[in-house]
Amino acid sequence: MANVLVFIDNPGAALKKSSLELLTIASTLGDAAVVISGVLQDGAAAELGAHGISTVYVPSTRDLDDYLTGPKAAYLAAAVAASGASTVLLENSFDAKEIAGRLGIKLNAGVITDVVGVDADGTAHKSVLAGSYTTTAKSRTGVSVLTVKPNSVVPAEPVGEGTPEIVTVEVPADAAANAARITGRTEKPASGRPELTEARVVVAGGRGVDGDFGPLEELADVLGGAIGASRAATDAGWIGHDAQVGQTGKTVSPQLYISAGISGAIQQKSGMQTSKVIVAVNKDAESPVFEIADFGIIGDLFKVLPQATEEIKKRRG
Repeated sequence: MANVLVFIDNPGAALKKSSLELLTIASTLGDAAVVISGVLQDGAAAELGAHGISTVYVPSTRDLDDYLTGPKAAYLAAAVAASGASTVLLENSFDAKEIAGRLGIKLNAGVITDVVGVDADGTAHKSVLAGSYTTTAKSRTGVSVLTVKPNSVVPAEPVGEGTPEIVTVEVPADAAANAARITGRTEKPASGRPELTEARVVVAGGRGVDGDFGPLEELADVLGGAIGASRAATDAGWIGHDAQVGQTGKTVSPQLYISAGISGAIQQKSGMQTSKVIVAVNKDAESPVFEIADFGIIGDLFKVLPQATEEIKKRRG
């Protein structure tokens, strides 16, 4: 019986970096198992085995992805019962946090979101109030449910080879009762850039880009980074809302966050202040973003960013 259960939503053919981070944390907490939605493909199974996972729980039906989060929470609750886990780890995405909340209700479990670290005794560390404070929290219930921000730990290297045992978990018969069903999907065009919430480098633009994200995209591409944006930029229609970083957008925690033309209001800070290094470029020397930036450049982003891009290219030969 595992005492730590890692939930991976549709792992696909290969595990995402955020999933490997969850496995790394789980290995420090005790015996770990994995529960997935969807189909376990050979590539993902091999990766799980290489990271020391001996048991993978899979659903008895493939219909879970035809619904929103409700049925997945019901299935996950059944997997917790089957595994005997006392700690459940999930990603910190919108869907995962909703699943965590529903799971907490079903199991009467303590739920802690936005976690950036977990001690061996289960104490969770999290960044709160727009990153102004780091707090610790620990659930006193029989089961603890934690959602972990990406880029919180360095994924551990594979420990060898192995083939995990597949255990089928019966999805409760009433799991889809009154649940919202997904009636259609449109595939998002591939940009070639990493997923925003998992990227090690994020280049974000705000009102100061005036609709032109070209210099930001060029810099992001030479750095292998993702593009983010403030709410002002997404509301203006300059970029999709899926790029929004902040209180009402996505939370990112990259190694490097470059803020270009963003004032740095509290709503923006809440989504990026746990970044390891913050570089701000803004013409306004009084912008609040400079209060949290590790490095600040007072200047025109349309002059600064292209220079940075060219210099990086030059140094890379």
